[in-house]
Amino acid sequence: MGGIWATRIEDYQMAKKSKQAKKSKPKKAKVDPVPKGLRTVTPYLSINGAAAAIDWYKKAFGAKEIVREPTPDGKLMHAQIRIGDSILMMSDVFPGASSQSPDVLGNSSVTLQVYVKNVDKLWQKAVDAGAKITMPLDNMFWGERYGQLTDPFGHHWSLSEQIKMSKAERDEKQKQAMAMFSQGQHAEATVQTTPAQ
Repeated sequence: MGGIWATRIEDYQMAKKSKQAKKSKPKKAKVDPVPKGLRTVTPYLSINGAAAAIDWYKKAFGAKEIVREPTPDGKLMHAQIRIGDSILMMSDVFPGASSQSPDVLGNSSVTLQVYVKNVDKLWQKAVDAGAKITMPLDNMFWGERYGQLTDPFGHHWSLSEQIKMSKAERDEKQKQAMAMFSQGQHAEATVQTTPAQ
């Protein structure tokens, strides 16, 4: 009987030592796959004059600069700014790059949507900074005060905030938007942004 107990005690002691050895091994540091402060999707803009664009975004949208990595000639190979709680990345366009800036392409296929608490205030700030109005700020039938701008670098922005609207006002705004479509006019906002209610 003593032999069986002795074997069991030895097994127990070995198992205990094995657990202690596992505990004492240094743990590998976990690397978060998404950098701190970023989300799954982050816009990356190609800009002719990225440094000037950062200054403009600060003035127009209250952007905060996070990172600026210049080349010896002063162009930016990478930069990050924060607008509200969102990060936007950008760089200058370099020869041979696969992406081009809107001023070279003649337009942009992307609109950057900005939600804010006081859209009228931000709208005026951006217009005063030199943004071109491409769709006037107005109450829209989906329950937002919404408008579109183009910045001096050719990027499109839509600014909006959710608002309370009566059913009658929503119905009238929707009727107006549908009339624009039936007349062949382009109502960008109704095509681009019709959030689920």
